[in-house]
Order: sequence, then structure tokens, then C-alpha cells
Amino acid sequence: MKIILASNSPRRQELLSGLGLDYEVRTLRGLDESYPEGLSMEEIPQYISRKKAAAYTLGADELLITADTIVYLDGEVLGKPADEAEAKEMLRKLSGKTHQVVTGVTLTWSNQQHSFASVSQVTFATLTDAEIDYYVTHYRPLDKAGAYGIQEWIGYIGVSSLQGSYFNVMGLPVQRLYSEMKKLNLI
Repeated sequence: MKIILASNSPRRQELLSGLGLDYEVRTLRGLDESYPEGLSMEEIPQYISRKKAAAYTLGADELLITADTIVYLDGEVLGKPADEAEAKEMLRKLSGKTHQVVTGVTLTWSNQQHSFASVSQVTFATLTDAEIDYYVTHYRPLDKAGAYGIQEWIGYIGVSSLQGSYFNVMGLPVQRLYSEMKKLNLI
């Protein structure tokens, strides 16, 4: 099967490349990432990844991979910040606390679809305003759920504990993805 990754994320592309699979990137602009109220933290990114998949038309021999990642703190979804002020506010909320990073992945092929979610627990040390300001100014994490990338400076100095997949926190749980694709005889 020809694998299609529906993501502009350089992190997702890097992670999928790490599996040694040949794939093509195919993206559409302006996809709606809204979701209905009442979904659990695992259901939200799966719903959005299925919604993204529905926007694509596939050939008979194509496998589409769509994904969405959320940061979940005390019942609140922290998406991508609108600006630097919102990014700093998100990081202040995460400071000194444990949150969940949930990635929903949908595999679509031959009129079939399979979705799953991967959850990681991330604990941040207490961050100073100076550390938050430095990170947001130098790394501009406006394209990241929760306003941070664990693989960047803030992850080096701020993440004190991680349970679950590190790669899930980066945006694609590659071990689980590989396992699901193998189980479904897609690779």
C-alpha cells in the first residue's frame, strides 16, 4: 500500500520517517478541528483525526494516516495558542503540574478505518516567568498543542517526569502506530 501522511508537522514527518516506511505527505488547508462537547480526552483527538481523514479521497491502494494531539490539564484542553501571550499563559498553567498528552490516530484504507489514542503523563517542574518568556520568545511554540515541544529547550529544563511514549508527546506514537499497522496487516 502507498502510505499517505496527512500532516504538515515536521515532527510527525520525522517520526514516521524513523519507522523506515516510504510515504508521501498530502495536506489540505483549513480543516475544521472543532469537536462536540462531552467527549473524553481520548475521544477528542480521535474524533478530530477521523474528521481530518473524511476530507481526503483515497485511491484503492492508499493508506491514509491522520493524527491530532491535545494537551489535557485538569479537565481543560490546551490547544495551539493564538499568540505569545496565550502561549505564556498555557505554560504558566502547566508549570509544576502533571498533564496528559493524548494523540489520536486514524488509519483509513479501502473503505475501512481504525482509530486509537495514546496517552502520556507529563510532569513539569515549576517554571519561572523568565524561563517561560525565554522559551516563547526563542522557540515561538504557536504551532504546538499546549504551547510546547518536549524535544525543545523547555523539555530539557522543564519536564521532570514522563510516563508513556515520549514520541506521543512529540505528536505521533510511532511504536503504537507500527504495532496497529502490523496487527491490521497494513505493513
